[in-house]
Amino acid sequence: MTTLPPHLPARYDHVGSFLRPQYLLQARADKASGKITPEALRLVEDKAITEIVQFQQSVGLKSITDGEFRRTYFHLDFLEQLGGVKVGEVTLTIGADGVEHLAPPAIHVVDKVTHAKQIQLADFQYLKSQVSHGYTPKVTIPSPTMLHFRGGRAGISRTAYPELEPAFYEDVAKAYGDELRSLSAAGCNYVQMDDTNLAYLCDETMRAAALSRGDDPNELAHRYAKFINLVVAQKPAGMTLAMHLCRGNFKSTHAAAGNYEPVAEALLSEMNIDAYFLEYDDDRSGDFRPLRFLPKGKTVVLGLVTTKIGTMENKDALKRRIEEAAKYAPMEQLALSPQCGFSSTVHGNDIAVEAQRSKLRLVIETANEMWGES
Repeated sequence: MTTLPPHLPARYDHVGSFLRPQYLLQARADKASGKITPEALRLVEDKAITEIVQFQQSVGLKSITDGEFRRTYFHLDFLEQLGGVKVGEVTLTIGADGVEHLAPPAIHVVDKVTHAKQIQLADFQYLKSQVSHGYTPKVTIPSPTMLHFRGGRAGISRTAYPELEPAFYEDVAKAYGDELRSLSAAGCNYVQMDDTNLAYLCDETMRAAALSRGDDPNELAHRYAKFINLVVAQKPAGMTLAMHLCRGNFKSTHAAAGNYEPVAEALLSEMNIDAYFLEYDDDRSGDFRPLRFLPKGKTVVLGLVTTKIGTMENKDALKRRIEEAAKYAPMEQLALSPQCGFSSTVHGNDIAVEAQRSKLRLVIETANEMWGES
């Protein structure tokens, strides 16, 4: 029997989202057209969440999410419920390659940012009611950096915030702290923040775009570490706060690529997060050398199994990659997961429903063989 990794319930985990069942998609469409009420949709969501909880437990996962079944997008549904935040329209376009692409919507801070309501509380309470004893319900929320990165200074009201330092960052951290305290009071002790922006700062095109908005991409990583630390400082006692770095996950596509080196020190050494879910499923993620910045007491969850295609990875090859990562970070501080969720948006990745089970079982079996049963 092996010891558990720091802060996490097992040596294996997952990022959170799952493919929506067809009956849930139909109910969402019916609600959008006015055929059913929001209350009726929530009952359908409840049914689907009960089923996905049972699925996760049957597979053998230890952390359990609601599959993000109440959301359209992993981030927008949360951010638009913060006071002072306005989210623009989502645009879907067909590129020259014939592939549908998601154009990120504008996220504007139009007034002082506040915790105007308990955003995830009711959703967590239902999730917790469905999770069996011995499993850990996990809540996923978007990273607060999304309120800055997309628009930079231009996306934040100068009336509300003549200067960003320190008021903007402190207000956002307070709003997030209020949400974490609300969840903690209800019994939640595991929250994962999903962050695309630190991963985007590894991509040369995205770095150039940040520069064009007036931000130094090298400085931005360190500023975001301080920003996240303002949130961590308000984390309730006993809560694990993890972060997943995502390079885009819309319908099996990605939006960015690049080695973690440009952000590694700020991310791993300066940021006071308990655990990091890092995408490492193909060459776009670079090598494992950035893991040398990982301090004691933290965990990196290696996202070695892709959720973008159904082709199964080779278990022996996964073990070799874990051993390679362990050259730069201690094996006892590593764990294993899929690279991202299976459905970061309601549209889902181009992967079969049953492939979710096969991928997760591969993660669990590989982890158990590498670290021993936990």
